[in-house]
Amino acid sequence: MRIAISAIGKLKDAEERAIVERYVKRLNGAGRPLGLGPIDIHEIPESRAPDTGERKRDESVRLIKDIGGGDTVVVLEPTGKLLTSEAFAGFVRDTRDGGCKSCFFLIGGPDGHGEAALGRASLKLSLGALTLPHGLARVVLIEQLYRAATILSGHPYHRA
Repeated sequence: MRIAISAIGKLKDAEERAIVERYVKRLNGAGRPLGLGPIDIHEIPESRAPDTGERKRDESVRLIKDIGGGDTVVVLEPTGKLLTSEAFAGFVRDTRDGGCKSCFFLIGGPDGHGEAALGRASLKLSLGALTLPHGLARVVLIEQLYRAATILSGHPYHRA
């Protein structure tokens, strides 16, 4: 199952980008034998629309533009479902085993997601009650995807 992260905004911080690249490399290696990956990351520029509603609509439409009818969509949303790492790994496994060819993880802009993305979501996922900068949310997401692969393979990285 191909994995894609589509995010509004670019990672500007070199340290965050280096961490993301490290976990992408790890996930591509660990995921291959499990039928996970490769992982693609798409950075979408923030909308320049004048008001919040228009920005959310514009960004939402651009986030879902390349998603096919049979693809699974996970929207990162502060009010979404909280999962343990084990439960998240189970979601990834079940999605893969259910015949999904691609799973898209969507990270919205500073104003949040528009209805088009929220309506397309198979899962609204929260990374926790704390507000995270978008770059750090991307780091946490990619690390959890790698952790899911290690849980599914029985690798000792996850020791909980």
